[in-house]
Amino acid sequence: MRKLLILVVSALLTLPATVKAQDNVIGKQNIKLNSRLMTPEALWAMGRIGAAEASPDGKQVVYQVGYYSVKQNKSHQVLYVMNADGSGQQLLTKSAKSETDATWLDAQTIAFISGGEVWCMKADGSDRRQLSKTDGNVEGFKFSPDRQKVILIKSLPFHEIIKKNPDDLPKATGRRVTDLMYRHWDHYVESIQHPFLCSVSDYTIAADAKDILEGEPYECPMEPFGGIEQLAWSPDSKTIAYTCRKKKGIDYATSTDSDIYLYHIGTGKTRNLCKAEGYVEPAYDPSHTRADQAVNAHPLENNPGYDQNPQFSPDGKYIAWQSMARDGYEADLNRLCIYALESGTKRYLNWKSDVESFCWAPQTGKKVKAADPQFYFLSVWHGCCNMYMASQKGEVTQLTETWDDWTSLQMANNGQHILATRQSLSTPTDIYMVTPQLKAKGKEAKAQVAQLTFENKHILDQLTFGKMQQYWVPTTDGKKELVWVMLPANYEEGKRYPTLLFCEGGPQSPVSQFWSYRWNFQMMAANGYVVIAPNRHGLPGFGQEWKEEISGDWTGQCMDDYLSAIDFAADSLPFVDRNKLGAVGASFGGFSVYYLAGHHNKRFKAFISHDGAFNLESMYTDTEEVFFSNWEYDDAYWNVGKGSAEGNKKGTARAAKTYENSPHKFVDQWDTPILCIHGEKDYRIVYNQGMGAFNAARLRGIPAELLIFPDENHWVLKPQNGILWQRTFFDWLDRWLK
Repeated sequence: MRKLLILVVSALLTLPATVKAQDNVIGKQNIKLNSRLMTPEALWAMGRIGAAEASPDGKQVVYQVGYYSVKQNKSHQVLYVMNADGSGQQLLTKSAKSETDATWLDAQTIAFISGGEVWCMKADGSDRRQLSKTDGNVEGFKFSPDRQKVILIKSLPFHEIIKKNPDDLPKATGRRVTDLMYRHWDHYVESIQHPFLCSVSDYTIAADAKDILEGEPYECPMEPFGGIEQLAWSPDSKTIAYTCRKKKGIDYATSTDSDIYLYHIGTGKTRNLCKAEGYVEPAYDPSHTRADQAVNAHPLENNPGYDQNPQFSPDGKYIAWQSMARDGYEADLNRLCIYALESGTKRYLNWKSDVESFCWAPQTGKKVKAADPQFYFLSVWHGCCNMYMASQKGEVTQLTETWDDWTSLQMANNGQHILATRQSLSTPTDIYMVTPQLKAKGKEAKAQVAQLTFENKHILDQLTFGKMQQYWVPTTDGKKELVWVMLPANYEEGKRYPTLLFCEGGPQSPVSQFWSYRWNFQMMAANGYVVIAPNRHGLPGFGQEWKEEISGDWTGQCMDDYLSAIDFAADSLPFVDRNKLGAVGASFGGFSVYYLAGHHNKRFKAFISHDGAFNLESMYTDTEEVFFSNWEYDDAYWNVGKGSAEGNKKGTARAAKTYENSPHKFVDQWDTPILCIHGEKDYRIVYNQGMGAFNAARLRGIPAELLIFPDENHWVLKPQNGILWQRTFFDWLDRWLK
C-alpha cells in the first residue's frame, strides 16, 4: 500500500517498414492534438521510459520505452540505443514481441529478454541470437562480471499453501487454501520465483541450471514488486548476494523480516548477513502489532525489518543494502546498511529521510580521503526527490535542488557521470546525465545536469500546462505542512475555479513531484480545476517523527491537516471557489475521502474514492498483508476491549480509536454525492470495501455511482479501462462542481 507504482504506457508508433507491416505492433507516432489541453488520449499516447543503462565504455546508453494502444488495448515494450550525449537515437526492437531488461555484456553487445528467453545483439541491433532455451520461462537475468555465469529468474509450481487439484479434475477451478499469504496484490500464490545459476560460453547459456534455493519454499525476488535488483554479483564472480523473506503462511503474512543472504558458488553454502548464527525468532502474537513484541527487541543486532537490494562495493570488500529497523513496519526509515565482509560488522548511513535508491561511487585507485564520495543516493525531502552524495566519512551533501523527482541512478563512464531518470508534476520521465561537481575551495558540491531524451516533446509542445505553486500552511498542532497548488491550464487572473483536495495514499507515500498516468495533476488542470495537494502528517520527507504520527491515528491529525489545507485555499487563494470544492483520493486517500464524507461539515460538494478502505474491521481480515493492519491499527478488532487467554490482555487505546472511527460508522452523517471506484482483483484493499460504501450511500438516498473493474487490481492498467476511468472521473466532478 505504501507506494503507488507508476507504469509505462502509451499509443501507436512509427517503425521501419519491416515492422510497420505488422498490424499488432504498437509504438511511437507523431500525433496532432485537437486541443491545447491535456486529454486522456494524449496522456496514453505518451511513451513511457523504463530502465536505462550505460555501456561499459560510457559511449552509449540502451533504454526501454513502453507504448500502449488504446484501440488494441495492449502494450509493446521496445529498446532504443543512443550516444551518451543523447544524439544518434536508434530503435533496436525489430518485431511485434516486447523486448525488455536490456543490459550491456560488453561495449558492443546488448542482452535482453524477448519471448521469455535471453537474447543478445550488437549495439546497432544486428547479429541477433538466442542465448537461453527454457521454453520461454525467463523472467529476469543477471550475468556475472566475468561473463562466465548467469542468474536466471524462473517460476516454480508451489502448492504448500494452495493445494494442487487432483489430476483427474483438470477443469476444476476451486482452490483449497490451507494457510495465510495465499494471495499477493492481484494473483493467487500457486508459483514462486527462484534464481537459477547457469554457466555461460560465448554468452550462450548452458542448460545446467542450478536452483540456488533448491528445496526452499520461499520466493526470490520477493513478492509483490521485487525484481533482479534484489540479487547482486560480487566483483570476482564467486558469490551472489540475494534478498529473501524465508517465511511462509501466517509467519510471512504478519512479518516484513527479509534478509540478505550470501551464496558461495564454489561451496554451495549460504549464510545470512543480517542475523546472528543460530538465530531463532521469538514467539509472537499474530493478531497484535510487532512494535512491542520480542522480535523487535534488538533491531541493530538482527535486522528484523525489510532488508533488500544488495550491491557489492567495487573492491568487493563490502555489501550495502536498504534496511528498515523494525519487523512489521513497511514504512520504517529506509536506511543504508554497509556490511564489511571480512569482519562482519555493520554500520548505517545517518540520514534524516528514506534512501530511495543508491549506487556505490567508483574507486579511483588513489588514496581514499574522508571527503571522497562513497555513495550517491536519492531521497525525498520537502516534497521533492533529489540526488545526494554520502562521503567516506558519512557526511551527506545535496547535489540537486530542483522541484523534481529523480527516480533512478547508476554510475556511468567509469564513474565520471551518473546516468539517471527524472520526472515532475509537469514532465514525464526522461533520461539525464549528471556530472557531480565535488567540493573545491570555497565551493559547495553540486551537479551539472544534461537531458538526453525528449521522449514526449512532440506531444508536450502542443499542450498548455497549469503552473504550480508551493505554500507552507499552519496545522492545528502548531506546525506547518507543505502544500502543492496546481493552477488550471486555462487560468485567468481574477477568476475563481472549482478546486480539488488531493488525498495521498500509502498512508506514508510522499506527495512529491511524481508524474502519474492516472492521478495526473496536469489532467486535472486541463479540465479547469485547481488542485490542492498537502503533505499532511504521515508523509516522508519531513522527518521520521512527522511520518510516524499517522500510525494508530488515521482519523486524527492527518485529517485535520487535510481540512487546514482546503480551508487555507478557500480563505486565502483568490482563484479558489469555496462553493465548488471536491475531495479525491486512492488507497489511504480513498479511505480519507470516505472518512471526510462524514466529517467535512459541508465543505465539499463532491467526493471520489478509488480503492479506499471503508470498513476497517472487515479490512483487517480482508487484506493479504496482515503485518500492515497490525502495525497501523495495533490489534485485531476482536482483541479490543476483551481479555485473552494470556491473562486479561486487552487491545490498545490506539486500536480502539481506529475501529471506533472507521468510515462506515459515520454513514449516517453522509450528505454529499460520491463516486466509488474499485478493482475486483485488488487483494490489498478488497473490492467489497468500495461496494459497501456505494451501497450505503444509495441506501441513504445520496447520489452515488460505482465504477467497478472486474479485471483490474489496486491500479487501472489496461488502456481502455484507463480512458473510462478518466472520463468517469471528470464526468462526476463536472456534474457537481461546474
